[in-house]
Amino acid sequence: MTTSHADAHPQFAAALKELGLDVEVRRFPDETRTAQQAAEAIGCAVSEIVKSLIFSADGVPVLVLMDGASRVDLERVREELGATEVTRADARTVREATGYAIGGVPPFGHRTRTRVLADRGLLGHAVVWAAAGTPHTVFALAPEALIAHAGGTLADVRERTA
Repeated sequence: MTTSHADAHPQFAAALKELGLDVEVRRFPDETRTAQQAAEAIGCAVSEIVKSLIFSADGVPVLVLMDGASRVDLERVREELGATEVTRADARTVREATGYAIGGVPPFGHRTRTRVLADRGLLGHAVVWAAAGTPHTVFALAPEALIAHAGGTLADVRERTA
């Protein structure tokens, strides 16, 4: 594992600089594409991983920030946005909207500005970990700061448990 801003995706490193954020970016030799892989590499709980997921709400990309142990409830996202239809975005849409490939999408520093919903459950942790633009890189930040830098709106969009 290495640690340096140079390890982040160049677009994300530029976003960190623009925001004045001095965070440690960790690079792992193996992919941390899934929340489980990231948690194992970091040594944290899966719920401390932030998944940055792109959906299409009536054809418009929207970013949902969700903890790694939970799933997004598309109906709750639809209700929150007042949309007619919400679907998962395909790989092409994710890359076009964010500039990153699935598995490495960070919570901010995207190519285009999108609406951001952050699940309230993220606030249950002192620190959360998110992708730094590649499937091999992550960074840690307090969830409140991460949500603020992402321009996120707090919402309850996780699937309800039985």
